[in-house]
Amino acid sequence: MHFKGKVIWITGASSGIGKELVYQLAKLEAIIIMTSRNRAELELIQKDLQVQGVTSHILAYDLMNIEAIPQLVEQAISLEGKIDAVIQCAGISQRSLGVETDFSVYQKLMQLNYFAPVAISQAILPHFKKNDSGNLVVISSIAGLMGFPLRSGYAASKHAIKGYLETLQTELYDSKVNLTLVFPGRIDTAISKNALTGTGVQAGVEDANNKVGMSVQLCVLQIIQGLKANKKTIYIGKPERLLLWIWWFFPNLYLKIAHKTGLKR
Repeated sequence: MHFKGKVIWITGASSGIGKELVYQLAKLEAIIIMTSRNRAELELIQKDLQVQGVTSHILAYDLMNIEAIPQLVEQAISLEGKIDAVIQCAGISQRSLGVETDFSVYQKLMQLNYFAPVAISQAILPHFKKNDSGNLVVISSIAGLMGFPLRSGYAASKHAIKGYLETLQTELYDSKVNLTLVFPGRIDTAISKNALTGTGVQAGVEDANNKVGMSVQLCVLQIIQGLKANKKTIYIGKPERLLLWIWWFFPNLYLKIAHKTGLKR
């Protein structure tokens, strides 16, 4: 995948990985469409892009509103007449024990982390198939590969989107539509601060693990390198790969390590 002149739609574009993707892809001369419910932050980003001479569009939207997502996709396509790639970064995490988590929190996690990207994918795939091209990218998490304490609903939603997109990869294997899953480990963003507690309020504090995580700049650089190479899966984070290896080959040891290290709040 190359980026110059391509129309790339990024959800979750106002912060974290999504925001950094906007800036790095802008440097590669992509045309950017930004979606987030935080219009004010998107407008600040757009001012930066204008200084750089980058064409960008703001499509502010709350992705918890699943029902109107087909219309949102139509709006995104109409801005430049096409979409070459959609990178779905919008999401929310969790910091609460499973037994202490309200069911409504699980619903919110699935709504934003699973149903919203599925709704966008279902609405945009006909556009990609019609053009016989397109890139559909979803930012998952290492928690989408294995469970981890305090993230029962988050891990479940990320496992769900993995199953959905991997199935599409089998169905569209011989097409020119590329589908990519990204599995970041610990990244230095505000994801833990914005995570939901068991009652549904934001945690408001940053995990110690996040503070020592990979920089968001390096994370996005690796994502872009993976997309350039047309990778179907992109794994980010060396310590997390080791933990995944332990999970695969020594599951009981993994449970012990995760229990000991993951319950710190």
